[in-house]
Amino acid sequence: MEERSEEQVISRLFDLENGGQAAQRAELSDERFLSLIQDPDTGRGYVFQHGLDETEGAEVPPGTEFWEYPNLDEAQRAYAQLLDEDRQAGEVVETDSEEGIGDSDASGAEVRDRYSASDEDLLIEPDDEVGEQTDKVS
Repeated sequence: MEERSEEQVISRLFDLENGGQAAQRAELSDERFLSLIQDPDTGRGYVFQHGLDETEGAEVPPGTEFWEYPNLDEAQRAYAQLLDEDRQAGEVVETDSEEGIGDSDASGAEVRDRYSASDEDLLIEPDDEVGEQTDKVS
């Protein structure tokens, strides 16, 4: 297997985290986050610390760091130790945080709201009949 560059690993960790793959995640002070992530492709465990990505993936947020471990168990121990250190320093805002998840993910369709296909939608013809049933058998 080819070694990934630091930038590739960070990009992969953001993708996994934004995809809901973080086993644990804590919000720290100054809009920073600490996550425990296992890469399903390699089985390796990671502790990932970063700030909010306000550039939609164009730049790595300042202070971004990761620690790589052979498996999730070792990463879990390191995550617990770092979280405990942050807690003692008074930097833990919330554990099990989902704040900022998906902020850098720009792929896929944008959903405006659940009523976007309403009468005000310019793409819907006013003459369209909603719910017209055609139970005719040919």
